[in-house]
Amino acid sequence: MFQLISPVDGSLYHERPAGTLDEARAAIAKARKAQAEWVRVPIAERAAMVRRAIEHLRTVDDDVVTELAWMMGRPVQYGGEVGDVEERAFYMADIAEEALKPIEIEMSNARHRMIKRMPFGVVLVIAPWNYPYLTAVNTIVPALIAGNAVFLKHSEQTMLAGDRFADGMKAAGLPEGLFINMMLEHDTIGTLIQERAFGFVNFTGSVAGGQAVERVAAGTFTSIGLELGGKDAAYVMEDFDVDAKAEEMITGAMFNNGQCCCSIERLYIAAPVYDRVLEKIVSVVEGLKLGNPLDPETSIGPMAHRRFADAVRKQVAEAIEQGATPMIDPALFPEDDGGTYLAPQILTNVTNDMPFMRDESFGPVVGVMKVESDEEAIALINDSDYGLAASLWTNDMTRAEGIADQLEVGTVWMNKVEYLDPALCWTGCKNTGRGGALSVIGYQSVTRPKSYHLSMA
Repeated sequence: MFQLISPVDGSLYHERPAGTLDEARAAIAKARKAQAEWVRVPIAERAAMVRRAIEHLRTVDDDVVTELAWMMGRPVQYGGEVGDVEERAFYMADIAEEALKPIEIEMSNARHRMIKRMPFGVVLVIAPWNYPYLTAVNTIVPALIAGNAVFLKHSEQTMLAGDRFADGMKAAGLPEGLFINMMLEHDTIGTLIQERAFGFVNFTGSVAGGQAVERVAAGTFTSIGLELGGKDAAYVMEDFDVDAKAEEMITGAMFNNGQCCCSIERLYIAAPVYDRVLEKIVSVVEGLKLGNPLDPETSIGPMAHRRFADAVRKQVAEAIEQGATPMIDPALFPEDDGGTYLAPQILTNVTNDMPFMRDESFGPVVGVMKVESDEEAIALINDSDYGLAASLWTNDMTRAEGIADQLEVGTVWMNKVEYLDPALCWTGCKNTGRGGALSVIGYQSVTRPKSYHLSMA
């Protein structure tokens, strides 16, 4: 039995039984039959139907916002994810025909040589709880439009998000069985992967989870996409507009209660502006309100689970024992009672060898260091086991691009953070994983190339 315990008050918010292995096998068999017909539907029609499925989420947006607060603690003042989901989904629908068209090599009376993109068949999406719609839609939409069936296994913490997707697919009239939404235990998923039930598996979650997926898939040659989090850094340069941009920047560490794989967790500030920037971001964080996410005034809600909050508390405490200086007085956040509600924190006097600056925090905390040069900042940013994203804060685009070329990450932002442009590939390196979502490359991830050499001779 999967139980969704709300971080708001510790109550049981929802529960349901896990699907059995036989139930999953039967659903997959049905999905294969539906997929064989679905792939014959023209791309434009597939895209239109998937678009309608996503549009259906708009009709339940208010309910989704409340559900997110109860399920994983996001304050209602920030709304849901439907707007960004639509942006990504609609862009992927708009580019589908161009992204999936054959690569023509030769078309003559004697020969036709080309490369087509073929669907894998059934795509497994293992989605996380922190952005339950946005992370899932990155694969669901291109997979379906490309002609695949989709099996969605959502996190138990946000299992209602899977239901919302399923409702949308049904409302849009997708073939019965083409989209599966089922809660499964890890062992069941592992068995299905070992049985080659899926042509492609996309997993978003922890490094340990990604390693587990790779282990069970070993020898099956199943294609795998992995997004395993990050320890993202920001570099603030001496020409940074403190008054205009500091609040936006520190929000990139605190939004969603810091529960974002691309949150700023390491902040490197050029020496000439260090004091001003630090003063400003401390002021912003001190003005946040920790509390019940259903309260419209709350800007930081509870962590999704007590164990997540405890892990961050332990990480912060260890850093302080090692010499870090806390800049935020915990007394400003009385709701932090040792449960799911966790006060935000900014730590100075940190070093890159502290676990606090190396291990993913996934909470409303950030470490701050002073740097003397671009070279030092680049070295510190790259000194990480993760490689998801980084942000550069400057008015010099040429300088930013030069620095970005040297960073070992999948995405670099300038004067922006936590925004996934659907025209750009969302990817990473090192312990962040492999593969790519969104953009034309997102379609390449959920299809395989197939070559045609048709000759009259």
